[in-house]
Amino acid sequence: MSTPMILLGALFLDALFGEPRVIWSRLPHPAVLIGRAIGWADRRFNKGAARRLKGTALVAVLVLASLALGAVVNALPGSDLWTLLIAAILLAQRSLCQHVAQVADALRLSTGNGRRKVAMIVGRDTSAIDGPAIARGAIESAAENLSDGVIAPAFWFLIGGLPGLLAYKAINTADSMIGYLTPRHSDFGWAAARLDDLVNWIPARLTAALTLSVMALQRRPLPGFTAFRADAGKHRSPNAGWPEAAFARALGVALAGPRSYSGEKKHFPFVNPDGRREATARDIDAAVTLLWQTWGMAVAVIVLIACLA
Repeated sequence: MSTPMILLGALFLDALFGEPRVIWSRLPHPAVLIGRAIGWADRRFNKGAARRLKGTALVAVLVLASLALGAVVNALPGSDLWTLLIAAILLAQRSLCQHVAQVADALRLSTGNGRRKVAMIVGRDTSAIDGPAIARGAIESAAENLSDGVIAPAFWFLIGGLPGLLAYKAINTADSMIGYLTPRHSDFGWAAARLDDLVNWIPARLTAALTLSVMALQRRPLPGFTAFRADAGKHRSPNAGWPEAAFARALGVALAGPRSYSGEKKHFPFVNPDGRREATARDIDAAVTLLWQTWGMAVAVIVLIACLA
């Protein structure tokens, strides 16, 4: 079976079943296992001298181990089936949509409920944010995680098969755990953060292009490239600004902006500053719909690739 066809099967399996609790309440998810290994290495090696070198070595080991594991699976009898199942497990479309939709449902009940739900999918302080900030946070998480959790894994699967997908997930997990520019991880997490920026460079922009393609199919006016690129560049991340800018334009809202981390106020600029800043639960609902529409656009592109392969 060709790589694009396996990917299509994995995308549909994930869309249908997501992450069944009956399985992952009993077994550790592969991403959890990767996280445990990174956590152990962080505790064991993130101390003393040469922390940047140690962190770089950790990322190298993770990537090489992932590539080797993917190669082993490819050599097994029935490798196409194993690859299909593993790829479906490592894609996150359905679970992303569920988590984002839960924020909208909670926000309809109360601001407090919305804060508790959005705290599960964002890294900022949420104890004092208002309803619009909750909605913006959920939409930003939707856009970023569509890129990191769906489009980027699919892209690297197309490029490198299961080894490529596993290596991407290892890099992305390492970045999420040790890639933050905190005093503890500024050196040890340097390689993870830089490599994650590199492997997400194309997928982030591809996610934006797919989202804007949805707008084009709906015959909605598209932003000029220069203005759109400038808008994406307002984000503190070299990649996250692209899908966020696309979602902001598609939904007509302003995203990013000031927020607090660990009690410290950060005055980040707004992405799409002319958009509505009073986002609501309805905007979160629209973001979930946009997640599925962009997913559908990605599926259509992969079908085209499969036909041409």
